[in-house]
Amino acid sequence: MRQTVIAAGRSAIHGYALLTSPWRPYPDFLVIGAKRGGSTSFYYDLLRHSQIYPLFPRPEHLPKAAATKGVHYFDVNFARGSHWYRAHMPSTAVRQFAQRRTGGPVVVGEASPYYLFHPLAAERAARVVPDTKIIVVLRDPVQRAYSHWKERWRNKLESLSFADALAAEDERVGDAEARLLADPHFYSYAHEQLSYARQSEYGPALARWYDHFPRERILVLCSEEYFAEPDAVLGSAHGFLGLPREQVASGSVLNAARGSDLDAAGVAELAGRFAASNRRLTELTGRLFPWA
Repeated sequence: MRQTVIAAGRSAIHGYALLTSPWRPYPDFLVIGAKRGGSTSFYYDLLRHSQIYPLFPRPEHLPKAAATKGVHYFDVNFARGSHWYRAHMPSTAVRQFAQRRTGGPVVVGEASPYYLFHPLAAERAARVVPDTKIIVVLRDPVQRAYSHWKERWRNKLESLSFADALAAEDERVGDAEARLLADPHFYSYAHEQLSYARQSEYGPALARWYDHFPRERILVLCSEEYFAEPDAVLGSAHGFLGLPREQVASGSVLNAARGSDLDAAGVAELAGRFAASNRRLTELTGRLFPWA
């Protein structure tokens, strides 16, 4: 009975949000990835800032354990249309109320880590929200790939060892990227969830975003630096979003994939594979990363 009531309530809230979507502004910022790069911890720490407002509906309205993190509109839900997307945003009236309460501007954003890798996400975002700001949180590409596999393994969604999964990746993913580009309704589970090494090749993926957004609207952060000095890195994001810096770091590491470390041989092999991409990343961003 309780689940039926909750489902009915969610349906009613969603219907209301769709009806009022014209009065729900697009987001001010997108956290576009990387997957398994620390974006979950980073996003929920961002929400602790007094002038960053959560997506609609707030968790206490559903109920649910935490605020919605990502909408995945520019990757897998684009066919649902802009009204569907805007239904996830707080209304103008709510934002104005929040601004009166805080005494300053209020910004809203979402974090969908597949945006970085999806071949159409940058172009779609540039077309729909050309004035939004883009935040990227990157992690050592070797450790990101391994964490990605551990997450799938932990959830019993991967049956192959890490080495075997890497060997099978090209066959599994196949021509998915070409099909995604050719058919906006096409979806590839392997492209999103089983592309362990490819999603760690940051250079080509990030280049698409630089092709579609001005450099001054893209902030590239490093998760190793974030976890070492969270308030400093969060402060740089606050400034990028035009907000005063606040000491809001929770110290939490969310959604970690526990397990043994990758062996030295595996680290060396992947580091060699990612060397060219890392060089491209440095060229794009003008900065060195700890793993380089």
